[in-house]
Amino acid sequence: MSAAVDLLVLDPTDSIVVEELDRAFRLHHLWQAPDAERLLATVAPAVRGLVVDGGSVDDALLGRFPALEIVASYGVGYDAIDAAAAGRRGIVVTNTPGVLDDEVADLCVGLLLATIRELPQADRYVRAGKWPTGPYRLTSTLRGRTVGIFGLGRIGKAVARRLEAFGVELCYFGRTRQPDVPYEYVPGLVPLTERADTLICAVPGGSGTRHAVNAEVMRALGPDGVLVNIGRGATINEPALIAALQGGTIRAAGLDVFEDEPDVPEQLMRMENVVLLPHVGTGSFATREAMARLVVGNIVDWFAGRGPRTPVPETSGIGSRLTTATEERL
Repeated sequence: MSAAVDLLVLDPTDSIVVEELDRAFRLHHLWQAPDAERLLATVAPAVRGLVVDGGSVDDALLGRFPALEIVASYGVGYDAIDAAAAGRRGIVVTNTPGVLDDEVADLCVGLLLATIRELPQADRYVRAGKWPTGPYRLTSTLRGRTVGIFGLGRIGKAVARRLEAFGVELCYFGRTRQPDVPYEYVPGLVPLTERADTLICAVPGGSGTRHAVNAEVMRALGPDGVLVNIGRGATINEPALIAALQGGTIRAAGLDVFEDEPDVPEQLMRMENVVLLPHVGTGSFATREAMARLVVGNIVDWFAGRGPRTPVPETSGIGSRLTTATEERL
């Protein structure tokens, strides 16, 4: 692989990504530049690949790179990238699905149990020295619950498989009914929460899911309802969630994602019926390494003429644009 291929790293990312790509490409780091505009003006004509870790990539930014071929995102969610615009420009966008599904699903089940059984609250009770004054209060239970999954993609299916072992009833709602799964399909988010008393959100971000979980959905979930979100923070209307938790419309919530990360609404942080995590669904050494190596693999394979490993649907029809000139440089 030739170092003549220029890549631009937009924001801080995993050290494995940087170290591996630095061996084969010429890297430029926008986030480290004292003058980002000056760096862009200098390197944009030559940049053929972007590496993104949560940053925004809109059509205007894409238009600044006339030679751009690939945008490689570190993460499964890519709602901050205008993939449709990339597709129109013939630019492939990749993400990191598959390698993180089990980790996020494990975290989801742990968060669900922590929320229902109040595990962090019980921990704080012990640490505060309150146990000698009396036992911790009784909690709700997972037993007998009906769990509705909003978004039965790879992660949603992994969550469902784990929950089967707990003997709960499972149903789901998503963009399409899936005939190859054993779970009941409910045609609509409000009907889903009328059917279920526990809602797990595992949908991607974007305009189609923004604030989909609103006051009406939470009213349907009911006063014993539990809401868990391990997808995207903007899926939930946070002011409506705060009002529902404060007013007893639902019982509790467990959140690993928020609309304006890392800023979490103060009202949520003061509540005792919520469990809050700092977006750690993929936060294990093994999973982050697998994600990093998939980012590298997508870029290396693309410039080796093999095509991307995990293109997003909006750009999956874009094949390798390897030219004879490029091949001669490899």
